[in-house]
Amino acid sequence: MHQKMALHTHSHPDHHPGVQRSVVAAVAVGGAAGAAARYGAELLWPTGQTDFPWTILLVNAVGCFLMGALMVTLKLRFPSAPRLVSPLLGTGVLGGFTSFSHYTDGVRQLFEADRPGYATGSLLLTVVAALAGVTAGALLAHAVLRGRYGARDGA
Repeated sequence: MHQKMALHTHSHPDHHPGVQRSVVAAVAVGGAAGAAARYGAELLWPTGQTDFPWTILLVNAVGCFLMGALMVTLKLRFPSAPRLVSPLLGTGVLGGFTSFSHYTDGVRQLFEADRPGYATGSLLLTVVAALAGVTAGALLAHAVLRGRYGARDGA
């Protein structure tokens, strides 16, 4: 009755016994570093609870830009990179650096503080900035690396 789809006949290389601990450790170490960097940015450029959250907006936009650039760079320039590089740098460092939970909590706080304009602006601008950032990072990395590394595999 329940047949596996052809996509699921082969397990993902990270989904077998003994692999999860190293991936979790890489994400945890990277996440701690990324969160510390975000905290540092918030200390350098603090915003009040009822002010527009420019720092978190900038952190999320920059983090998404770097994520786009990282993923394309790993694919085109370092396709044989150690398997923990992406969890460490992407999910870990950049996942800890960006803070979409902090962003949504900030939006909630702005609504509660009767700042609906700032709340709505933050809600929309952060999504646009994050999508623009990841797209720009990926496109820039692709444009820079395509001539050097993409010619050999047609990318």
